[in-house]
Amino acid sequence: MKKTTAIILSALFICTSLLCGCSSEESKPQSSSAEASSTVKEKEALALEKGTTYTFKTKEIWCKNNGNKIYGIAYIPDTNKKCPLVITCHGLGTNHEAGIGYAEHYAKIGVATYTFDFCGGTKSSDTNKSDGKSTDMSVMTESADLEAVFNTAQTWDFVDTSRIFFQGGSQGGLVSAITGVRLKDKIAGMILLYPAFGMYDFVHRAYPSYESISGTMEIVSDMVIGEAFGKDLWNYDVREHLSEFTKPVIIIQGTEDSIVLPSVTEQAAKLIPNCEMKLINGAGHGFGGKELDEAAEYAIEYLYKNC
Repeated sequence: MKKTTAIILSALFICTSLLCGCSSEESKPQSSSAEASSTVKEKEALALEKGTTYTFKTKEIWCKNNGNKIYGIAYIPDTNKKCPLVITCHGLGTNHEAGIGYAEHYAKIGVATYTFDFCGGTKSSDTNKSDGKSTDMSVMTESADLEAVFNTAQTWDFVDTSRIFFQGGSQGGLVSAITGVRLKDKIAGMILLYPAFGMYDFVHRAYPSYESISGTMEIVSDMVIGEAFGKDLWNYDVREHLSEFTKPVIIIQGTEDSIVLPSVTEQAAKLIPNCEMKLINGAGHGFGGKELDEAAEYAIEYLYKNC
């Protein structure tokens, strides 16, 4: 693979590393929704009320996708009612920890959150507890992981299945959008943080043709990806399908992001029928500290409005 190709994709992802108490118990195999409804007494749905705050607990829960185990942590408000759920998706080269700051904010207002590691989403098992290799990972394998998590979450007794939202940052935002379009009649909405809608464009700049996509490539933080990454994006641009998603969407973008350009995000936002966009002045690619708090405030207002 040409060195220039590696440099192009490295530039795309170099900032994703900025992104985004637990039980050690591994969850038992999940039953189907039908089985769960017959064995678990139906709970009342929690109504979100501004000014009401909750303590919360955390629990490690494992999901499965095609034989691969997916690791994640659920943040569960202390209530006996069913809560809305946000499933958070991390960017390339990061892990479930990217969603923890948001999960803590959401759980305090009564919204459960599940933040997980994509299979092969980081370079090693030292930072990613899910199965899979980075050389087998692509946005489509991550989309399949997200759908598997969504299906499993419908069996959790603390979740109001009519109010499940996707949230994703950078590549996780792209994956959320791809999966959200696919599950447009099943999820309640999406929170997208600097979503990498331009990934399709970068892949086409990096490779002269579909046939030229081969071998492996080293990108951010010594992470190596395989040919599946480019091939799975070559013929699919999610922007051509965004108009199909009519549920409410909020996009939160930094004005100084040099990886996911605000102009690209704004163009994509116009394609979504029910979309609001919030800008964080001075923020780059990835939110931390006060920027994360500001993004969470925007997201919380969105959740109050749409839960």
